[in-house]
Amino acid sequence: MDSERLARTLSDDHRRLDDRLGRLLAALFSGLADAASGAAAEFDEALRVHTGAEEEQLLEAPADGRLGPVEGEPDADRLFRELRLEHVQVRELSGMIRRLLEERGDVAGARGLAASLANRWDAHTTREERDLPRALAGRLDPGRLERVREALLG
Repeated sequence: MDSERLARTLSDDHRRLDDRLGRLLAALFSGLADAASGAAAEFDEALRVHTGAEEEQLLEAPADGRLGPVEGEPDADRLFRELRLEHVQVRELSGMIRRLLEERGDVAGARGLAASLANRWDAHTTREERDLPRALAGRLDPGRLERVREALLG
């Protein structure tokens, strides 16, 4: 079933990013600024590729271009809008952590944001893996699924 293949693809890429986030957290809590900075850059870059691919391949852009809620919109459209907003939030947190480390070497400041990033990322991936395949059921042809796999997993 297409939705099962999509769920596996999302899960595989999310676990790859979870591993990178784990390395970032370990580096932050080791207190080593250079290691934390490198891990932050690696996670941030992978996160931006991942969310960009999902937005291009899976999450239809809102017709009005806004990410805020729209009364009466279909459930799938609301989900796409909300997942895009969550992408903005996790990218912003990731970017803030990266900048704190690269520009200031501020491990303590980056560590202070890390729990929020980890919590938001975990909630987002759980929701995305559970709800997005159902929302796209019947809309995914084999070619599109292959493009998604290629964009996310290379």
